[in-house]
Amino acid sequence: MSGRVLVEEAPLVLQPSELLKRLPTRGCGAVVSFVGITRETEGEEAVLRLEFDAWKDHLTPVLERLGEEAIATFGIGFVALAHRTGSVGPQEPIVAIHVASPHRKEAFDACSWLIDELKKQAPIWKKEVTSSGETWKEGLG
Repeated sequence: MSGRVLVEEAPLVLQPSELLKRLPTRGCGAVVSFVGITRETEGEEAVLRLEFDAWKDHLTPVLERLGEEAIATFGIGFVALAHRTGSVGPQEPIVAIHVASPHRKEAFDACSWLIDELKKQAPIWKKEVTSSGETWKEGLG
């Protein structure tokens, strides 16, 4: 853990609840979490799995920078982030974000901002494998 941001290295080794247990909460009165999971369907198609590829040398630094920016912007206490790489089946966790803050509003705002920015900035690419084939999704995250 570097200061107040904890980033779990890819692939996500810890389950989201285990990552949450490692989040410091001293001085905080709220913890807000977001856990993204693989959907079982996309439209009418069954999703067999998602495959995530990442520029691994840059993933952790980007997540750390986003965590530090959230702390500075929203006045929160601590952040824990993780994003899986490789194959992720239906109903398995993809991404986990936990925010500890003195107050709930800032925690909710920071958590929402973090997932939006992670999807924009993290060097992660997603391929969706369905019953009818595979498709690379546009953009990062």
